[in-house]
Amino acid sequence: MPKHVFRNLLVLGLLGMVLFSISCEVVNDDNEANRDLTEVNEEKVWELPSPELEEGKKVEDTLYNRLSRRNFTGDVLLQKHAAQILWASTGTGVDGVTGATRTAPSAGATDPLEVYLIAGNVEDLVEGIYRYDYTSHDLTKIMEGDYREELAGAALNQDFIAEAPASIVLAADYGRTTATYGERGRRYVHMEVGHAAQNIHLQAESLQLGTVAIGAFEDEDVQEILNTDYDPLMIMPVGEADS
Repeated sequence: MPKHVFRNLLVLGLLGMVLFSISCEVVNDDNEANRDLTEVNEEKVWELPSPELEEGKKVEDTLYNRLSRRNFTGDVLLQKHAAQILWASTGTGVDGVTGATRTAPSAGATDPLEVYLIAGNVEDLVEGIYRYDYTSHDLTKIMEGDYREELAGAALNQDFIAEAPASIVLAADYGRTTATYGERGRRYVHMEVGHAAQNIHLQAESLQLGTVAIGAFEDEDVQEILNTDYDPLMIMPVGEADS
């Protein structure tokens, strides 16, 4: 190969390496910028206290004393109690034959329920709307602010909802279950929300707290408050009962 050709190829190779190095630095800078932007826009997550598996009264006492309680003192709801009740609703349990089981049974493990916490006076938790993630047992903030009055209005002005320190809303994605079971899957979803609601009832009673299952509300208004397309099925205010 002539020397001048070899020299030109060498120069071109070195130039290509320089340009590649510069482009990598630009890409890395862009990636760093994108990561920073993602971190800024990411919804903040609150890790919840682990559930206590031996807390509260035995199940027979809890069943016997369970009542629908609509009067609340308005006192702060301890974060550990909020965490315990959220876990009771749809949290993870022991390993089963088909994998990790849940505190409430789900047809075909389709898990159609989504659980929201509307926090107004919860210990160490900013007022807002949160979505519960059962897989990691934590909360993701959807919106900040006290939405208890709006939720009470959407529930046909049942004002005691606004007096409770927090409410749990159980919503459903029917498609997760009907994709497997067809239209009959809607029935299974309604069974599942009953399981979850009873769990909330019993856990609240066990912690000497009050709650009540509310099905009277305007669906679209609740969806707007939650900023979701899921179908709301149950509202359960939770807090210290005013006896």
